[in-house]
Amino acid sequence: MKRRNLLTASAAMAVALGQHSQLAFAQGNGAADKPAQQTGPIPMRRLNNGVEMPMLGFGAYRVIDNAVAIMETALRSGYRLVDTAAYYGNEQQLGEAIVRSEVPRAELFISTKLWIADYGYDEALRAFDASLEKLGLDYVDMYLLHYPTPRYFESTVAAYRAMERLLKEGRIRAIGVSNFEVEHLRRLSEQTEVVPAINQIELHPYFSRQAQREAHSSLDIATQAWSPIGGIFINHPRTPGQIVRVLEDPALDHIAAKYGKTPAQVVLRWHLQNGVIVIPKTNHAYRMKQNLAVFDFELDAADLRAINDLNRDLRGGGNPETFDMDYMRERARRS
Repeated sequence: MKRRNLLTASAAMAVALGQHSQLAFAQGNGAADKPAQQTGPIPMRRLNNGVEMPMLGFGAYRVIDNAVAIMETALRSGYRLVDTAAYYGNEQQLGEAIVRSEVPRAELFISTKLWIADYGYDEALRAFDASLEKLGLDYVDMYLLHYPTPRYFESTVAAYRAMERLLKEGRIRAIGVSNFEVEHLRRLSEQTEVVPAINQIELHPYFSRQAQREAHSSLDIATQAWSPIGGIFINHPRTPGQIVRVLEDPALDHIAAKYGKTPAQVVLRWHLQNGVIVIPKTNHAYRMKQNLAVFDFELDAADLRAINDLNRDLRGGGNPETFDMDYMRERARRS
């Protein structure tokens, strides 16, 4: 999808921001995304450039200790989409896990991210080469900008232009962004050619991002959820001793009991019925299998509405407006 189509959709994007189309969202019609097409155990989403991506994958954030074995287990359990990042420090381990798993490369969808310290045109090209070498691959299926860094947006744009070049060269099958607010998408569209295939954002029942997802839909950008079951609050609690535990919400317990599923499975199913690509993370083999077992039931409209109603607009991760290397250095200084 080219820039001119994105600009044509800008008016619709503004409407999506100002209106909340509660009926479509409450009914679980996937207002922010297209329905998934079932092709085997995990449905596939056709992206705006025609590339197909699994709707459910394995998130590799904080997979450090015993990383090769954990990611090999995920691949052997049936995951084909694996989401990593240069910042996660486990690209090499993922490459080793791919070799050990013996899953054919053509069956895999490997996604990684450019870290903000490597923004800029030449810097991004070098960083991509480094990631590819660590992964031991000839190409990646998806490459994302990790954060928008709006205070240094010229470097963000330059990095994305480098990604556009890599896309044309066939070294990346699709490019996208992560943690971009709608205004950041607008600014990017004014200076680049290729519309992001996905925007990976924090998204869970306590932060459901309805207007953001509707804006994505108007632009033909797929929504992908990181921290889809709310693990961000456990991994990075704002107030130690007062951890927000999304999966312990009584409403989710009630719905899970109704379907004979776990709260995590119910939340993942809620995402999928709303057309959202999910990448739950776990180090445990039995939970990997549980997270895959979400295609044998369907939430009814009342239960979808009940989960929608849990929204608190509660962000657990970093603020995209201020998350840049200045922020990272200040955080390191205070720690």
